[in-house]
Amino acid sequence: MGTPRDDPAAQMAEILDRLHEEYPDTGISLRFSDRLELLVAVVLSAQCTDERVNKVTEDLFEKYQSPEDYAEVDQDELAEDLNSVTYYNNKAEYIRTACQQIVAEHDGEVPDTMSALTGLPGVGRKTANVVLQHGHDVVEGVVVDTHVQRLTRRLGVTDAERPPDIEAELMDLVPEAEWQQLTHLLISHGRAVCTARNPDCGDCVLADICPSSKLDSDVDLASGEAW
Repeated sequence: MGTPRDDPAAQMAEILDRLHEEYPDTGISLRFSDRLELLVAVVLSAQCTDERVNKVTEDLFEKYQSPEDYAEVDQDELAEDLNSVTYYNNKAEYIRTACQQIVAEHDGEVPDTMSALTGLPGVGRKTANVVLQHGHDVVEGVVVDTHVQRLTRRLGVTDAERPPDIEAELMDLVPEAEWQQLTHLLISHGRAVCTARNPDCGDCVLADICPSSKLDSDVDLASGEAW
């Protein structure tokens, strides 16, 4: 069984090596054709599956093609267009007001800095990191979504609970060249094997180095609860 806090850097390096081999072609699953579409898709993806978001944006991106389109639409109309995603009323407000700010303060262009992006309504570090990495080819941090949060704790890489703290630890443990791919690898593994409620430890390439593996442990370090 793995020993989570003895050498988290070595643990993380081994995890990366194995996941690279297991998921050689992993990448972002949201569909978009420009930075605005990416920003909207990432906002919509909060607590919602990428599959659902991709279905919604098929029609959404036909109807709204510029920041002005989102900025000028009635909020209730936009919310109705988003009603099959989680928290669609809040997300409609975020997208509409963010686009108003993009038009007013950024000449209609999605910003390319962390500070400017996180200054937009509804945009935190996770969303900003995705937009920077996949929209601007700028890597300033690690995207910590629910999969990354769960797996890094479950695998004993960190015992931090808050995404900003997990991100800071990962940035110290992982070479900068791996920051972007790290997220994709952990998301792929979290979806395919290391699921939240019933991970398939018997078919996991990390089972022998995972301190939470049901094959050797009675406790899930991600939740602190017994299996």
